[in-house]
Amino acid sequence: MHNKTVERWSPWLLLTAVIVLWQLICSAFGISEFIFPSPWRIWTQLVEYKGLIAGHAWRTYWVTMAGFGLAIVVGVLLGFLVGSSRLAYAALYPLMTAFNALPKAAFVPILVVWFGIGAGPAILTAFLISFFPIMVNIATGLATLEPELEDVLRVLGARRWDVLVKVGLPRSMPYFYGSLKVAITLAFVGTTVSEMTAANEGIGYLLISAGSSMQMGLAFAGLMVVGAMAMAMYELFSLVEKHTTGWAHRGSQG
Repeated sequence: MHNKTVERWSPWLLLTAVIVLWQLICSAFGISEFIFPSPWRIWTQLVEYKGLIAGHAWRTYWVTMAGFGLAIVVGVLLGFLVGSSRLAYAALYPLMTAFNALPKAAFVPILVVWFGIGAGPAILTAFLISFFPIMVNIATGLATLEPELEDVLRVLGARRWDVLVKVGLPRSMPYFYGSLKVAITLAFVGTTVSEMTAANEGIGYLLISAGSSMQMGLAFAGLMVVGAMAMAMYELFSLVEKHTTGWAHRGSQG
């Protein structure tokens, strides 16, 4: 019980230690707030501009979730296609890997030409940067289905579709939730990067505006809010995973 308590609180203890050390360094060396603001300065800016930050944060959140929702749909469909067919795996996987290697920030100017300034480029950037982990994990879960198990099920009368849907997909769920926890953080990155170039609202836009006016405390406050939103979604998916795929983590329980 004691070990579980320590494990549960360890991220918060580490975060507290980092903040305290950060504040001590800024105070001891008299670092300028225009260069590297202290945690206290960031907090005061967060409180002072809470309404402004909340408005931009809400825009970043819903845009990210729109792109992320699209990434789930496309990622699951492509993952199912790639993982269920050897031909599709051989044909699509190398191409998808090459596409994933492209810097997504380079797509933003193109998306602006196609869709203009606004939510469109940010949604699509969040989608482009986050669908690949979902696709890969679904495909991996299906493609690594044990041949012996599949042979037994086929002998018992199960069709290929039955094996994939009733055995392959449930077996892929731990992979799926693992990919969601990675993809949601990438989606926030994609949205923020796009907003820095092709938006007039959102946390990315706030970062550019604050930086140009030398309000580094406000810029760091915006970054902290993005990190908090990403962490909250990560924890949400972890909670859902724990309650829906506990069978896959028997060895870690107790």
